[in-house]
Amino acid sequence: MYKLNKSEVPQRQRDGLLSHILLQQGDVPNTQLSVTWVEVEPGASQKPHKHSPEQSYIIIQGQGKMNVGEESCIVEKGDIIHIPSNYEHFIKNQGATTLIYISASTPAYDFKALYDEGDLKK
Repeated sequence: MYKLNKSEVPQRQRDGLLSHILLQQGDVPNTQLSVTWVEVEPGASQKPHKHSPEQSYIIIQGQGKMNVGEESCIVEKGDIIHIPSNYEHFIKNQGATTLIYISASTPAYDFKALYDEGDLKK
């Protein structure tokens, strides 16, 4: 069994976004899943990015605008958004409170590579 609290996991902070890396490649032998908890401050936005793992965002709190490829829509608490492999995507908090979502990706990937060397590098 693998159990950690989000207060115990690695974090990455980028321009109004705080990502808690709950599960990533290497945490559990043979895992095919990566999971993050992301907090987006009002007015903040992800950088547009893409990666080979397919991904889903589950909105836990707040509201914003989600862009996947050429499509965009307003998202709010309870919504799930599927992001196909290698589609450019980003989310922007358009609300007055913190937007929180959980991201699940498969196959698992190394967040250090994505955040520190890849599309999400500062």
